[in-house]
Amino acid sequence: MGVDYYEILEVDHHATDEELKKAYRRLAMKWHPDKNPDNKNDAETKFKLISESYEVLSDPQKRAIYDRYGEDRLKGGMPSPDAGMDSFFRTGGGPTTFRFNPRDANGIFEEVFGSSSPFGGMGMGMGGCGRGMRGGSWVSRSFGGLFGNDIFAEGRPKNQGPRRKAPPIQNTLPCSLEELYKGTTKKLKISREIVHVSGRTLPVQEILTIDIQPGWKKGTKITFAEKGNEQPNVIAADIVFIVDEKPHNVFTRDGNDLVVTQKISLTEDEALTGFTFQLTTLDGRCLPIAINNGTDPNYEKVITGEGMPISKDPSKRGNLRIKFNIKFPSMVDA
Repeated sequence: MGVDYYEILEVDHHATDEELKKAYRRLAMKWHPDKNPDNKNDAETKFKLISESYEVLSDPQKRAIYDRYGEDRLKGGMPSPDAGMDSFFRTGGGPTTFRFNPRDANGIFEEVFGSSSPFGGMGMGMGGCGRGMRGGSWVSRSFGGLFGNDIFAEGRPKNQGPRRKAPPIQNTLPCSLEELYKGTTKKLKISREIVHVSGRTLPVQEILTIDIQPGWKKGTKITFAEKGNEQPNVIAADIVFIVDEKPHNVFTRDGNDLVVTQKISLTEDEALTGFTFQLTTLDGRCLPIAINNGTDPNYEKVITGEGMPISKDPSKRGNLRIKFNIKFPSMVDA
């Protein structure tokens, strides 16, 4: 079949129109060359393929032909079931045929996103269409320049230099030991400013969702790209949350191990022969702890696999280390 348009848009073969548009918007935003200044050539190629894929799959006739015959027959020409089909042309001689002629990627982008730039204050105007614009941006160079202007770069003032990126904004994210043990979801409301197409800044509120994974440690960073305040000619800052671990009243953490100090008052027999006690774990289980040998103040009981989950493989856990603060009865000669 050649190019797999479904794979490029990351959708299945039964994707609806709404699912196709959602996929196109996400990928077009991700791979637009203005969003990838350090990898522009590769981004242009991917952006073109994303646009072509969306054009074919969002058109019922083109999609039916592609599904049945593949990309080669779609582009190579074949007997036409509908001579009036858009984006195809007739060839001279013989039966009427059609051949796929991809539309300008700039036009597809403008059609889906409308007249307002999804990148904030950059111009989306289509002025200059058909007026012999010279030079031209990557859009006009790569896709035929049907609209004349690059709706992003050429819409900026000529004296506007490369945009700089604001430094990251760091915030502490306090987490209890239970949250880091079991995992949880935190939703945080932020207030930020975005640049309207008019150039004015507008206040908005957004909800950021953070999925805390079991085993995360203090210092783990979660980054939300470009969620800071927008400013003209400035790329919004990344917002970075840094995990901090709240003190726990029973357990302390040592790497992937959990450490607990158990206070015990022993009778003479228990000090010599052993004893059992219950310990409540971070996920609420009652764990029976049996001490079968004589106990002294330096003794440490290690229970394998009852520590913190290991974040790279939550099916594995560190150890539980139990230390003892022993109060011996007065009749025992210490």
